[in-house]
Amino acid sequence: MTLAPSFRPMIGLTTYLEQATTGVWDVQAAFLPKIYFEAVNLAGGIAVLIPPQPVDAGIANRMLDGLDGLIICGGKDVDAARYGQEAHPKNDDPRPDRDALEDELLSAAIIRGVPFLGICRGAQILNVNRGGTLIQHLPDVIGADTYQKGKAEFNSVDVEVAKDSLLATVLGSTEPVAGDMYHHQAIGVLGTGLTVVGSTSDAVIEAIQLEGVPFGLAVQWHPEQRLDDIRLFEGLVDAAKTYAAKTHAAKTSASTSRSGSPS
Repeated sequence: MTLAPSFRPMIGLTTYLEQATTGVWDVQAAFLPKIYFEAVNLAGGIAVLIPPQPVDAGIANRMLDGLDGLIICGGKDVDAARYGQEAHPKNDDPRPDRDALEDELLSAAIIRGVPFLGICRGAQILNVNRGGTLIQHLPDVIGADTYQKGKAEFNSVDVEVAKDSLLATVLGSTEPVAGDMYHHQAIGVLGTGLTVVGSTSDAVIEAIQLEGVPFGLAVQWHPEQRLDDIRLFEGLVDAAKTYAAKTHAAKTSASTSRSGSPS
């Protein structure tokens, strides 16, 4: 099944749930910085925002029914209890609703073959989903705040790109890529089925891919911060188009089988 050249796949993006003030209102609200879905739009996708909410496997699958691709976005730290550790004093307060939603969405996406991209927290929750652990506070390990300077200031750090990796394919190069960093945690013990495809000179894992799926990539830097370089988003959107074509073909075939061959 070939889709029209103008086809734009539906890309789901997970969101934050925070206390927010707008006008006279001070309420809990789901939101996502515009730059995330702007990158999706520029890459040729349609952005669909997914707020934290009650979830189980059935609900996660129902959400994915309407999507061609998935982005697990940045945000607060993953609850350390999810990987069997006590929380570091520097950790954010746990967000169990978001942890549960993203974990279920990733599990369902992996089973279904829905293309996905993890960003910062997204890479970390993918690793935890696959049974891995996190380094809870990088300065304790590397002795510096290189990866999270604070005050909403991103720090650029070069990431070495592994040859013959999905990351290299998407970037079209194995040259080091400048990553805009804002994470105080990092991937520790690698989860099942994951491969390291990007790391820094001080051995911090910055990119992982999941083997055995059409497109499963996650990075710890923030590619949305550079809208002049949307290669990662374009890679996801292209994979989402392929997934959408296969899904549509399968539905058409099933519909034809039920109704019988045309005379």
